[in-house]
Amino acid sequence: MKTIALILITIFTIADAFAQQSNKADDALLLEYYQNQRFADAADYLKKTYPEPVTDVKILSGLAYTSEMAARLPEAEDYYRRVYATDTTNMAVLFNLGSINSRRGNNSKAISYYKKILAEDSTNFNVLKQMATLSRASGNVIDAMNYLIKANKLNPTEPDVAYDLSSFFINLKLYKKADTVVTAPLKADTANMLLLLGKAQIHYRLEKFPETVAVCNQLVQTGNQTDEVINMLGNSWYNLKKYNECIIALKQLEQNNTATETSYYYMAMSYKALHSHVLAVIYFDKAVKAAVSENVNSYYGEMADSYDQLHQLKKAVNAYQKSLLYGVMPLTYYALANLYDTELKNKALALRYYKKYMGSHPPKGRQSYLAYAKRRAGELIR
Repeated sequence: MKTIALILITIFTIADAFAQQSNKADDALLLEYYQNQRFADAADYLKKTYPEPVTDVKILSGLAYTSEMAARLPEAEDYYRRVYATDTTNMAVLFNLGSINSRRGNNSKAISYYKKILAEDSTNFNVLKQMATLSRASGNVIDAMNYLIKANKLNPTEPDVAYDLSSFFINLKLYKKADTVVTAPLKADTANMLLLLGKAQIHYRLEKFPETVAVCNQLVQTGNQTDEVINMLGNSWYNLKKYNECIIALKQLEQNNTATETSYYYMAMSYKALHSHVLAVIYFDKAVKAAVSENVNSYYGEMADSYDQLHQLKKAVNAYQKSLLYGVMPLTYYALANLYDTELKNKALALRYYKKYMGSHPPKGRQSYLAYAKRRAGELIR
């Protein structure tokens, strides 16, 4: 209702401005466009009705607002800048310029506009909130936190600021401060999912596992079943020695194909605690596989080749063998065979790896390698 009222107020203000300018604009048509949120049509109509050059500030403001609502941001910025040129004390225009540049991803420009507002009004909550967001996006973490602290002092019950500030405190391991920041707005809005998430994060890091379970269950019941919530819930059940509950919770991640090394580990440990050792082994194996990149064998292979180029042959052999531990690539067998054959002069091992290469079904594009391996293996046997 507030949004509709705001739009209607804006409609009548703009319509009044146009009426004062001339009688050419059709107020009824404008009203229809705005009420139906056809802002692009409204912008086109206004531009046609009031061609350039436009100098009237009220007309420029109307064109700026309509263009902004139509997501024609470059045009909106140009109109607002022209309005600002006539009155550099207009805080509303500065805020709109900051907002438009933020939407366009020009954070440094947005910050410059917002700073002008803060220079005149250092207690502007909305600007402080925007500055925190932009500072964090720009990598200025300290500035972001300071803006959030100022905004939170002005309005301690605003949930977004409270959650963001508590997240900073959690990362700094200032859990009591984080809890204080979240508790105040949560009293005012006990069902706020964002604040409840913050509360769960704090409880979990303070190892208050019963409290974590209670809040996480509340989140789950209201539809928040993100991986983070399920992980905190499952891990808390494990720490409370409720192993079946842990498995049930973390199984959801596996079913959603979002399980991780950690979730597999806690499931394995739960099965082990329940003396289900067959399942424990299965999930420990899954934890190991989840912990290791599928490309590790390739990394070790490339490392081995670099050692070979440096003529550090023992290190090259060791790296190739580690590569095989994480997955067989036929070319690794060939590289080892060639290394033992030409550099280390170990015919027995060279023959072994040539045979492994031939038996590994190398790709068709490696036929020259396969032909050489067969020929060389035959020579080594004689």
